[in-house]
Amino acid sequence: MSTTPRRTFLKVTGIGGAGILAHMTTRGEMEAQAPARATVAMVQTPVLSIGYEDSGDPRGFPVILLHGFPDDAHAFDDVVAPLTTAGYRALVPYLRGYGPTRFRDASAPRMAEQAAIGQDVIDFADALRLPRFAVAGYDWGGRAAAIAAALHPDRVRATVLIGGYTVQNTVTPQPPGDPAGEHRLWYQYYFNTERGRAGLEANRRAICRYLWQVWSPSWRFTGETYNRTAPSFDNPDFVDVVIHSYRHRIMNAPGEPRFKEVEAKLAMRPKIQAPSITLYGAEDGIARPPAESPPAERAAFEKLVARRVVPGVGHFMPRERPEAVSSALLELLASTS
Repeated sequence: MSTTPRRTFLKVTGIGGAGILAHMTTRGEMEAQAPARATVAMVQTPVLSIGYEDSGDPRGFPVILLHGFPDDAHAFDDVVAPLTTAGYRALVPYLRGYGPTRFRDASAPRMAEQAAIGQDVIDFADALRLPRFAVAGYDWGGRAAAIAAALHPDRVRATVLIGGYTVQNTVTPQPPGDPAGEHRLWYQYYFNTERGRAGLEANRRAICRYLWQVWSPSWRFTGETYNRTAPSFDNPDFVDVVIHSYRHRIMNAPGEPRFKEVEAKLAMRPKIQAPSITLYGAEDGIARPPAESPPAERAAFEKLVARRVVPGVGHFMPRERPEAVSSALLELLASTS
């Protein structure tokens, strides 16, 4: 078993409302702290061998942090330390198709519909014998977190959803969006063609880097930052998993038969009962959030504690403004049990 370094940050206390941004520790102050260390481990679920990073006291209440496309567990490098300083255990798995995570059955189809990603979260928690946990995520990880919370309310204590409630209706064809919105989804339509599959196979690192740039236009990430994560896209299942995800969601690829009823339930937008905070990057290159919360968004939560649009942040909030994520989690965990 090996270890990888993490930067340690000052503890960020859970404070609500407008005061959060004013009280958060600056990035420079955070980076001045001594490095923490995260254990890199593997765990077996019924379908996957999941690679994950494990930080903090193993007796602490667990917080599962879920990355999106195209990213990996490094997305939460700067989120973990405030959680572990506060006594929580931070668990950051690599999603199916990324990094060290592998399908256990070599002959299994490499599928990645939303119901499967959500089930992976529960299977991961079961494998680690976690009866309850908090969860946070964005993009694919945010959707997986929302599904786990909506379908397993007894397991999820709190949720921080970056991008809000993104559970999809994969059962009924959806109407097209406005032209600007459709344009921002060009990569999804590209991946629905065989040319797109071939392009992702041949240019996966270049495509993913380009998406980082256009989805977070104000984020000036370094080559070193990108190169820490890019090897995760070399996973032999990455292309098949990505292609299936983007084809299934618009009914261009079949799903797993075992998830047929689950997808039907998800199409009904099941509510999340756990106390929740939603976070949005004001400069997200995929979907710019409206200033006010729309009714459908509010209806998806039984206990929406706060909705925050973070200025100057694009799609990759855990990387761009990690303190916004960690402070939201600490706020919810301090007020729940």
